[in-house]
Amino acid sequence: MSTPNKPADQVRILLVGDVVGKAGLNLVCDAVPWMRTALGADLIIVNAENAADGAGLTCAQYRRLVDAGVDAITLGDHIYKKKEIAATLAAEANIVKPANFPKDAPGKDHCIVHTQQGIPVAVISLLGRVFMRPVDCPFEAVSRVLASIPAEVLLRVCDVHAEATSDKQCMGRYLDGKVTAVLGTHTHVPTADEQIFPGGTAFQCDVGMTGPYLSILGRAIEPVLNTTLTFDPNAFHVAKDDVRLSGTWVDADPKTGKATAIARLHLREDELKTWINQSDKSK
Repeated sequence: MSTPNKPADQVRILLVGDVVGKAGLNLVCDAVPWMRTALGADLIIVNAENAADGAGLTCAQYRRLVDAGVDAITLGDHIYKKKEIAATLAAEANIVKPANFPKDAPGKDHCIVHTQQGIPVAVISLLGRVFMRPVDCPFEAVSRVLASIPAEVLLRVCDVHAEATSDKQCMGRYLDGKVTAVLGTHTHVPTADEQIFPGGTAFQCDVGMTGPYLSILGRAIEPVLNTTLTFDPNAFHVAKDDVRLSGTWVDADPKTGKATAIARLHLREDELKTWINQSDKSK
């Protein structure tokens, strides 16, 4: 499995896309050593929006991600599906709510975490407004948050959890030159538009899903098809097979905060197992 070399003077930041169900959670936790060693990730951000049976995140799942080595966690429209997570959102410093949620909604509007080299990185989450639940203006919210971040924190990553590509592209252009990366989540389908804008901001409409790909957006195929064809309501349970990790990594200059490279990541469960076995043999 080939992996790109990281320049010694750059910071590599990885955003792992929507983690779906137990299979997705298991894979991302198991893959952290690969992300650090083979990919060279200095900072790992995970959107854990769908970890709890496809909707939300539990406190135990949060703790498992952090214990595995994940640096920061973003969420989205399913943020409060598991009510218990409100306590974690209030107490922990590395998990955020969408910044354009109401001020009194549980959670922090951004967080600042550090790479293993001690370099600070600000993490922001925003919720789109097209075909999504009613929320405050994301442009006003992100401007407010950016104004509150210390000037010395040059590396800034924004997870835009949105349905419409137009929503994400507007935010990307708005933030060009103001943040290191604007990366989209929510649709569970990776897009092929990764690029660096003129102002030095890396952008991609959606980094994809981490979970079972023998599915419809992570859910078992037959119940979804049946409801689509007949309108007969079914429980859309999370699928189990063909588990893959999708995400996007960005290299950035810590002296300027600008992105220098961006690429999609797609890791199959069997590829990770092969790497683990080879690593164990080499010890």
